[in-house]
Amino acid sequence: MNGFERRRNGKIEQIFQAANLLFSQHGYQNVSVNEVAEQAEVSPATIYNYFGTKEKLAAAMLRHWMDKQLARYRAILASEAAFPEKTKEIMTLEARNVKILTEELKQTSSAERTGMAQDMERYAEEQLAALFRQYVELGKQEGYIRKEQSDEGIAMYFGMYQNELGRLWAEKHGRDPSAYIDQLMEMFFYGLVGERA
Repeated sequence: MNGFERRRNGKIEQIFQAANLLFSQHGYQNVSVNEVAEQAEVSPATIYNYFGTKEKLAAAMLRHWMDKQLARYRAILASEAAFPEKTKEIMTLEARNVKILTEELKQTSSAERTGMAQDMERYAEEQLAALFRQYVELGKQEGYIRKEQSDEGIAMYFGMYQNELGRLWAEKHGRDPSAYIDQLMEMFFYGLVGERA
């Protein structure tokens, strides 16, 4: 990476940090491009040159954040941890990420939210499909997932647990899913009446 690219990437990171701070403090609707530019110490023209619109800035910021999360998932899968521990880490991180995305999208108008949600869903599907296949293959190789199980069925099963963790995480009564995670992981791998392999 040459000096120009480093400076450009540094400015983009500054803009993302400033936008994230302002959007979380004041809400997406209540923040202008000029305010983001002032917080990031760049000109509004810089933001328009890089992103075009505030909506595209927000979408790029979310994709950037998702890229970081995907890198975290890949690092977990590549780690030396046992498969159940990898699963626990991934599911807990995913539940937190669902909560963060839900909070971010609440701050946008319904029309913007629909467009951004569709964009994020498409992006996540493309990026997560390969990661999920890698996860399933690893589980099958290590004997934690039966080889005859279909990817679709496994995805539905995984989704049920992920949705419940996300629901617990989003509750306003302070219920922390970490209090239930070990029990949920036990049921995830061995069912309600299953025996350990």
